[in-house]
Amino acid sequence: MIIGCWFICVFVLLKNICTADTVYSQDNIQGFTGCFVFLPCKSSKNDQNLLDINVLWRYNGSTNVLAIINGEASVEHQKLKYKNRTQTFPDQYTDGNFTLKLNNLTHTDAGTYQCYITHSSERVTVQLLVIESPEEKSSDVGGKRTIFIPVICVSLFIVIILYV
Repeated sequence: MIIGCWFICVFVLLKNICTADTVYSQDNIQGFTGCFVFLPCKSSKNDQNLLDINVLWRYNGSTNVLAIINGEASVEHQKLKYKNRTQTFPDQYTDGNFTLKLNNLTHTDAGTYQCYITHSSERVTVQLLVIESPEEKSSDVGGKRTIFIPVICVSLFIVIILYV
């Protein structure tokens, strides 16, 4: 029971830090350092044969982020800075969805991402802006947000101990 309570507190803390204030728009995406973003890429042609699907995600026109070759994600030519930080959703490929999830954002991730969809000759461009996470900002100005959630978690833990 105590472990479950702590798990809930940690989940609430991470949810508030990483996802509460993320802003999404059609061509411009804003993300926070240390968190993740979804870079959208949707083809106008769907119901494709999985083996015919080839997609290339690139950063600033030349850096290989991720490739989808014959319907399978490939990191063979992936730039080292993206290693273990990218994810796609293979169950969505045949519907024309090649959205890229980029984890653990850093300021150097900011820039232009292109999704090249070869079977439909489409190119989707997404501009990513990476800003300091709200957690980092709040700790710089006194850390009120940093202290608030742990205080609630500790208080809840004490109440559970006293009444159980």
